[in-house]
Order: sequence, then C-alpha cells, then structure tokens
Amino acid sequence: MNRIVSKEWFVSLSTQDTTWFVALYNRQADTVFRVCRSYLSTAADAEDATQNVFLKLLSKPQSFENDEHEKAWLIRVAINHCKDVLKSSWNKRTDLESIAEPVAPGADPASAHDSTLEHVRALPENLQTCVYLYYYEGYNAAEIGELIGKPHSTVRNYLSDARKELRKRLGGEFDERENE
Repeated sequence: MNRIVSKEWFVSLSTQDTTWFVALYNRQADTVFRVCRSYLSTAADAEDATQNVFLKLLSKPQSFENDEHEKAWLIRVAINHCKDVLKSSWNKRTDLESIAEPVAPGADPASAHDSTLEHVRALPENLQTCVYLYYYEGYNAAEIGELIGKPHSTVRNYLSDARKELRKRLGGEFDERENE
C-alpha cells in the first residue's frame, strides 16, 4: 500500500491524541516486522510492510478486546499485506533476490543470514506461516488455526510436515516439541 498522504489527513492526525498508537507501536512493531520479514526477501521490504500495516491501523483505528486480540489482528493484517506485496506486478517484474543485501561494516558476510530462517522461508507458504507463528511467536496450534482460518488438526499436520522437510534440509534434528 503505497499511499500518498494528503495534507488534510496529516493535519487532522496531528490534532488527535495518538499516545495510544505510540504505545501500541512500541509493543507490537518487532512482532509485525518479524512476520513481514518471514514473507519478504529483504529487511527494507519488511520495514516498508511494517510501516504500511501501522498506517492501516492509524487511518482506520480498531478497538481490541485485549493484547492478544491486538497482536492477532496485526499479524493477520501483516500476513495479508505481505501476500499482496508478493502478488503485485512490481514484485513479479523485479528480481531482487539476485541483489545481495548489504552487510554491516566489520560483520562476517557468512553469518549475515540465519540459515534456519532461510530454510523456513523456503517452505511452502502454509507451512512457513505455521512454523513462524508456532516457533517464533509462541502461538499454539489452536490459536494458529484461528489466525489462518484452519482447524487445529490441519495446523498440527502442517507443523509435522514442516518439521520433516526442515529435518531433511538441515540434515539432522529439528525441535520435536508437541503441538499444543
């Protein structure tokens, strides 16, 4: 969502009390970024997507029942936004995978990418989403099912399939903790 912000919108925003938004952003920005990063190929794309997710919330404020509802809503919006980005014609025309991501000065280029996360990102989308939400965000199978609109038994199957695939790709053990 590359939105051009009108002067009127910005002026109306500057006169509103946005402390609720700042607090919410401080609580959830890292989570939204990590979700976006698990879908998008570069950190810059993930930062743009994170910004757009919060712009959506800012332009159409929501009321949340609790912190978990807030987090679930933001994750769902982030996933949908990333899927839209991946489907966009710009993304299909531009091969950014062939461009190396910059490495911080003095950093070891070999350690610039976490190989496990790269393997997770190479999984099919349904498995990738479940693995990310389960291992990185701490959701259980029933909660993931609610987020993605699938029964918890399907989520458990996705996680099992993902573990098998990751074990094959990583050549060893992968976390066998039970699907709650």
